[in-house]
Amino acid sequence: MKQYLLSVLAVFGLSTAAMACPDYSQWGDSYSVTGPQMRSPVRFNVVAGGENYIWNCPNVRPGTDQGAGYFTTAPDFTFDMSGMSGLRLEISVISKCDSALLINTASANWYYDDDDNGNMDPKIVLTRPLDGYLDVWVGTYDGDYCDAILELETFRR
Repeated sequence: MKQYLLSVLAVFGLSTAAMACPDYSQWGDSYSVTGPQMRSPVRFNVVAGGENYIWNCPNVRPGTDQGAGYFTTAPDFTFDMSGMSGLRLEISVISKCDSALLINTASANWYYDDDDNGNMDPKIVLTRPLDGYLDVWVGTYDGDYCDAILELETFRR
């Protein structure tokens, strides 16, 4: 009987671990921002890193970069964006480690980047961002944790 209980606990423990992935139905630190407000860079301090390896997560399939990355389950930030028409949005990270960036847009699309901001930091450019919620995770390439700054800035298309 003891062996059976241990087997059942092991199965449930493994299935729970497999479900721990970035989840846009959860909320991060929430902010309302407008396109015009972000014409000057808007910055947020964050600790980059997480325990979920992105490619073990079947719910996350970015159509962009395919590098490694570890992220938390809940987003670091949830932005309620408005006034985005006619603008492009640059989302970037400056960190003290090899950081990675994962976002889920208002149209439920996933985007990932590892090094496009240079110096092992990520950047994602949305050429036609929509009004609505944008969830942002700041992770790391190798699962380490470090201090980082998330920056959002808009530009005319």
